[in-house]
Amino acid sequence: MSSHATPIPMISRPSGPLSGEAQVPGDKSISHRALIFGALCVGETRISGLLEGQDVLDTASAMRAFGAEVTRDEKGVWHVHGVGVGGFAEPDTVIDCGNSGTGVRLIMGAMATSPITATFTGDASLYKRPLARVTDPLTLFGARAFGRSGGRLPMTILGAREPLPVRYDVPVPSAQVKSAVLFAGLHAPGQTVVIEREATRDHTERMLRGFGAELSVHYNADGSTRTLSSDHRRAPRPLKRRVPGLCGTGYPWLERRCPRHRAQPDPLGPLYDPY
Repeated sequence: MSSHATPIPMISRPSGPLSGEAQVPGDKSISHRALIFGALCVGETRISGLLEGQDVLDTASAMRAFGAEVTRDEKGVWHVHGVGVGGFAEPDTVIDCGNSGTGVRLIMGAMATSPITATFTGDASLYKRPLARVTDPLTLFGARAFGRSGGRLPMTILGAREPLPVRYDVPVPSAQVKSAVLFAGLHAPGQTVVIEREATRDHTERMLRGFGAELSVHYNADGSTRTLSSDHRRAPRPLKRRVPGLCGTGYPWLERRCPRHRAQPDPLGPLYDPY
C-alpha cells in the first residue's frame, strides 16, 4: 500500500479449523540425494516431485559438471543418466553450490574417492561455513583438501586415487557428515563403517538400500553402527523415484496442522520424521 493511501481498518475474528488440500513441495534433503544417487548409477533414474529451488538446481548443475546427463521433461519429471560409482569426470569449471551447505558437503563426499580434482565455491553465506567436519573424514579415504583457514570455501578437493575404506566415529551429530562419508565409501573397496552416538535423519541410509547398495545398521546402548560394503556386483541401480513432500518446505505456517505421513507412498519406506 502506498504511504499516501487512506488506511483501511482490518478486523480479525476467530474461525473454524482450516480444511482443504495442498500440493506439498518435495523434501529438499531427499531431492539433493536423489540427484546424486542418480548420477552414481549406470542408466537412467527418473525423479518426480523434485524440489526445484535454487539449492537443488545447483546440485543438478554440479552433477552435469561431473559428467551425468540431467534433464527435466515437460511433465516436471527429472531424468538423470548416471556415470556410475567412480565414473565422475573432472569438471571443466568451478562447482558453485550457491547457498547450499547440504549440496556442497554431499557432493564433496560423492567425488572424494574418484581420481579427479574439483574446486568448490558458493555465495557469501556459504563462504562463512567451516567444512572441516566433512573434509577431515574424507582425507582418511586418501583425498586431500585445500581451502581457506578453518576449512572454508573456496576449496579444492583432490580425490583419492587408491581409496581406502574407513571406520569413522562421527564426533558431532550430523546427517550431512555421515552421508558424505557413506557416499565416499561407495567407491572404497571393502567395508566403510560409520558410528553414530546420537541419531540423525536417515535419508541416505534408506536411499542407499533402495538404490541397491549393501548396507547394514546395528543399534546398541551407545548409538548405532552403519557398515557399507563396496562391491561392484551391488553398485547402485537406477530407479523411478518420487520425492515425498515435506509440509514445512512450502507451507511452514501449516506445519503444525500437516499430517506427517500423508505424502505419496515412498517405495523406500517411511522416512525419518525430523519433527
